[in-house]
Amino acid sequence: MTDDAPSSVQNLLELLDLSNAGGAQTDEDIFVGSSQRQYSQRVFGGQVLAQSLIAGIRTVEESRAVHSLHGYFLRAGDADLPITFGVQRLRDGRSFSARRIHAYQNAVPILSMIASFQEPDVGIDHQDSMPAGIPDPETLPSAAQLLAGLNHPLAKATFRRPFDVRHVGSNLYLTPDEGDRQPYQAVWMKAVDRFPDDPNLHRAALAFASDYTLLEPSLRPHGLSWTTPGMSVASLDHAMWWHRPARVDEWLLYVSASPSASGARGLNIGKFFTREGVLVASVAQEGMIRVPRL
Repeated sequence: MTDDAPSSVQNLLELLDLSNAGGAQTDEDIFVGSSQRQYSQRVFGGQVLAQSLIAGIRTVEESRAVHSLHGYFLRAGDADLPITFGVQRLRDGRSFSARRIHAYQNAVPILSMIASFQEPDVGIDHQDSMPAGIPDPETLPSAAQLLAGLNHPLAKATFRRPFDVRHVGSNLYLTPDEGDRQPYQAVWMKAVDRFPDDPNLHRAALAFASDYTLLEPSLRPHGLSWTTPGMSVASLDHAMWWHRPARVDEWLLYVSASPSASGARGLNIGKFFTREGVLVASVAQEGMIRVPRL
């Protein structure tokens, strides 16, 4: 852990601590959140997902935990501006609650999401198995170690991350691995400092982290990296399902694959496992990927 590691987690907790804007002239509950600049002036998509989820959580019974969200990124967010979150209470049933959350900047939505929450229940139980043969995270270099001493905006943004990210095998930060052209990867992730015990903060932080590396399997088969000249990448939508409890301040393995890419879009599917092999969440995202025409 670096000296500034605790402050990066504290920054994330402050981002998730939305202010209540009070009564509104619509059928929405209104909250306001700040932004944090990342690699560019754009707002990090995972931030808007996590904040929108917190806004929805604020409007449901405490006993009801989020089990799924489905969102569309409509516009790029401006990291210099606050974000207003409007929550519409679509339904409160006997077991489930549904919320529609819009994230606004300049009076237009930058994200539209529907999230569903459920009372605790029991039923059938099974899961996919965690891949075998994955090296322990302690044996792998962190992103901060890989990019140490590099004077590049991507490196500087990586140092400020509240998560320690460690690729199993090659990474795509600067250059692709020409010997690794499979649309698959595995990444260990863990918050760089202790998180509060509030399960909702861990769920929101997991949504935040789920947007870090999910598009990379679409890039791998084509020899692309995050610094490929002229490449334009943007998340289009994001879906997430929480299966079982997990802490983000303990190591989680993020396994992802891209089953298809076409039409300047790449689809990616991800799964989070605990170190003990418990499947805690699944994720899906399609991203726009445009490369220079030769």
